[in-house]
Amino acid sequence: MVTTDNTDVQHRSLPPVVYRNTRVLILGSLPGSASLAAQAYYAHPRNHFWRIFGVLLDEPDLAERSYAQRLRIFKHHRIGLWDVVGQAQRQGSLDQNLKNITPNPLAELLPQLPQLNAIAFNGQTAARIGQRQLSDNPLLKNITFYTVPSTSPANTMPFAEKVAAWKMLIKR
Repeated sequence: MVTTDNTDVQHRSLPPVVYRNTRVLILGSLPGSASLAAQAYYAHPRNHFWRIFGVLLDEPDLAERSYAQRLRIFKHHRIGLWDVVGQAQRQGSLDQNLKNITPNPLAELLPQLPQLNAIAFNGQTAARIGQRQLSDNPLLKNITFYTVPSTSPANTMPFAEKVAAWKMLIKR
């Protein structure tokens, strides 16, 4: 992170977590401060992401496992992670504060994922930015897109509703 003034900080995305056989790619907007500090996706303890996938993958203790163990489980289930924003200025961790956005090169990643059949945007901001980047890409003609409720603690949707909304990804 590079401080650009008294309020905004320049944030850079984490590297993608993908495998040649990834079938589902989950795209967030840009990791929050806790995730960037930990260098781990969805590291904020109140983010529902790992709890949701614990339910969906029948791994009840997923959120309590080490990050490396979580990623091994995602590899087994052929689920990848990345973000639509490569870097941006932001005060705090809220997507609404993103400014001067530079997107991640999503189109360059796609040819590396020949078994990809679904892309899920984690929240409306990720969907808005990601769909703009991918809208006319011929590599995506057989890919199903989903916009799912943000797992962020800022999204106050009840946990059970978030789980229900994310469930369709497991059937992919």
